[in-house]
Amino acid sequence: TEHGEGLHFLHDLAHVLHAVYAGLMPFAFPRIYPILDRSFLPAKNRSAALHALGASLAQTGVTLLEYRNKLDRENALLADCAVLRAAMPGVKLILDDRADLVAQTGFDGVHVDADDLAVAEARKLLGSDRIIGTYGGTESLLHGILSEPADYFSIGPIGPTTTKNTTKLPIGVEGVRKLRAAAGPAPVLVAAGGVTFAQAPALIAAGASMLAVAAGIFSAADPAAEFKRWVSAVA
Repeated sequence: TEHGEGLHFLHDLAHVLHAVYAGLMPFAFPRIYPILDRSFLPAKNRSAALHALGASLAQTGVTLLEYRNKLDRENALLADCAVLRAAMPGVKLILDDRADLVAQTGFDGVHVDADDLAVAEARKLLGSDRIIGTYGGTESLLHGILSEPADYFSIGPIGPTTTKNTTKLPIGVEGVRKLRAAAGPAPVLVAAGGVTFAQAPALIAAGASMLAVAAGIFSAADPAAEFKRWVSAVA
């Protein structure tokens, strides 16, 4: 009947509009942001291990992941990125430092620090659709940092860290609270560097939008299960 056809049309239209709307929705940053450092990958059967790791993380619900590799030459870095992209097709992948390789790898963004490409230059290179993160400050926010065209700002270190070289003193939970007050409610602040599982709920309560976790997840025997445990802790 015409009535039935009309209902089918409206049902189909609703699906189309939902798909369009979902495509326009901004990316929702998760509370747990895994940082996979090259140092956590085995020397033997590296590609297979990386693919298995990436697939397990994607299946567990990881939606955002940074890959950091400051050790290898470009061809090895590109090979790792290709494996991760294939293993994690629906995940937003962020490349540390190398804004010049983001498009080539099919990654979704870059994290740049003070000694890397400037945020404005990275944005010019990558356009408006990709995610750009940068360092926001330690005991206080960097001057003018919130006006930079970045999507998130890392703050810290929160505690002692073994995966990133830094001479900055840990700021702890109270440091996060202070920086959130200075930043206001809108900016995405990422507590990074030496974040521990025990601190996780307090850091979120203090104002961290996300927790960047490297060793806390990837030192575990089962990183995917450990990621799930972290998510449960801040749910």
